[in-house]
Amino acid sequence: MINRMRWAKGRVARPAAWLVVLTAVLAGCSSAHYRKSADKEVYRIIENYDRAVLGHTNNFTIDTPYSGRDPKAVLPAELVEDRMATNRRTINVHEALRLAIANSRDYQSQREQLYLTALSLTGSRYAFSPQFFATSTGTIAGTGSTAETGNLNTQIGVSQLLKTGGRLSLALGNDLLRYFTARFAPDPNGGSPIALGSDSAINMLTVNLTQPLLRGFGKNDPNVEALTQAERNVAYAIRSFSLYQNQFAADVVAQYFDLLAQKSNVRNNYTNYLRRVDTTAYLQARSVDRVQKSDVDDARNSELSARITYINSVANYLSSLDSFKLRLGLPLTEAIVLDDADLKDLEHAGLIRADIDRQAAFRMAVAHHMEILNAIDRFEDSKRKIRVAADQLRAGLNFAGSATVQSEEPYDYTNFDFDKLRWSAGLTLDLPVDRLRERNTYRATLISFESQLRSLVTTLDDYKSRIDRGLRTLEQERLNYLSRQETLKVAERRVESTQMLLEAGRAAIRDVREAQDSLIQAQNNLTDAIVRYQGVRVQLLIDAGVLVAEKDRFWLTDPLAGKLDDSQRGPPPLHMPDDKLIPPDQFLEPKS
Repeated sequence: MINRMRWAKGRVARPAAWLVVLTAVLAGCSSAHYRKSADKEVYRIIENYDRAVLGHTNNFTIDTPYSGRDPKAVLPAELVEDRMATNRRTINVHEALRLAIANSRDYQSQREQLYLTALSLTGSRYAFSPQFFATSTGTIAGTGSTAETGNLNTQIGVSQLLKTGGRLSLALGNDLLRYFTARFAPDPNGGSPIALGSDSAINMLTVNLTQPLLRGFGKNDPNVEALTQAERNVAYAIRSFSLYQNQFAADVVAQYFDLLAQKSNVRNNYTNYLRRVDTTAYLQARSVDRVQKSDVDDARNSELSARITYINSVANYLSSLDSFKLRLGLPLTEAIVLDDADLKDLEHAGLIRADIDRQAAFRMAVAHHMEILNAIDRFEDSKRKIRVAADQLRAGLNFAGSATVQSEEPYDYTNFDFDKLRWSAGLTLDLPVDRLRERNTYRATLISFESQLRSLVTTLDDYKSRIDRGLRTLEQERLNYLSRQETLKVAERRVESTQMLLEAGRAAIRDVREAQDSLIQAQNNLTDAIVRYQGVRVQLLIDAGVLVAEKDRFWLTDPLAGKLDDSQRGPPPLHMPDDKLIPPDQFLEPKS
């Protein structure tokens, strides 16, 4: 008898020993392990959704130079020193984009927002995956100063939510009771008392299932709906981040060319100032006998005005350059020089047309623009919420079942007699007697639906307006550019002629000053015009949902080329046939 009890005791102790080993293993998982585990799962989700939503994948990561370091080791002094860097670099537009993507704080925040949305999905999916648990509770009891019994209750199992709305769980338990004091039982034959074992153990296997049959069944289960919404939220986040990437790249390029235009204007302003200095010196030399003193003073005032304009343009450029550094995420103390070759390339490319009909452009946006697609899908979400809320108004009928089997001697996890399985099953009917909260939720979802409907219509109207305005502004900038080209030619001829007339004594200094003012203004306006045209065209392509910023030199490419048929082409809203002005009534009082 004693040998048998010792054997059983050893067999009973095995689960507890196994649990101790398992606990030690789990306790050994470091925080770095959990971080890598989260990253692996999230990056896989983003890769899969990228492929499903966009048709391609990117090497997505949220790691920064600080990500692999202990946060306690990153000190404020280090960050201060980093922002005091005094590097010098010459960058072109491609390098500007690379730096912006690598260093922009706003861009990093957008990446992290996408990561967090996908991370939230892992939690929603986890609820529908097997969830293992292992617990062990030890207690000791006695009388006075004497410990009499010790109990160790161990339970290992798994539970899982089902997409039918139910829950299934399985648990394997071991209850070990040890007596620290000797126990004896009387001998039924009248002999000496029989010594009892110091241990007793019970091993139990339990299975439980709950399943709604009416309210909350399948896709109407709130947990299933939460998973559905979490999955759709990742798709929305993928679209939003893709749109952000395109808009971010377009904004960086636009700001870069704005700076190049300002750079050109600074040089023009300085050249203008030098001209004024030469004019003043020329008049001063002739003021002895041929030029009035008032003309010299007039020229001097013009020179000082040009000086002020130049100084102000330099200051404005440096302020704009600092703003650009902030967008790129560079320290303000860094000295950067912008490559002028990019502006020459832009001027050489000329004005790239966008000959697309306004209705065709809007239909293209509805089919491809990420924000519009998200608005449409969120509208569909609101319909689904109504269905789920309406289901909660129904009667509830839930099935619950359980089965338990207990091991027999020798107490072992493999020694179960399933012929002695104990089971139960039942139905619970929950009549819809009190549904005030559910009624209120249902009514709120109906209001939310109409709100989402208005939001969708507003989004559609907004993008229709953007596209119409973009096409109109693009044509406006093109027509103005043509006029500014002619203005520059006229200004150049006027400066040459007035200078010759001044030297011949047939023109006043005021004429020369006005001619020089017109020339510098025409030069600056022409540069500004092509940069503005480029910015309007790129934004129009983004609003139409056709621009892909990942393509090389996307600002000089035409994504509409080869994609439009004759039915999709059409004149812009500000169309002027042969670039000639037409009477205003055709715009102010159109017949059709």
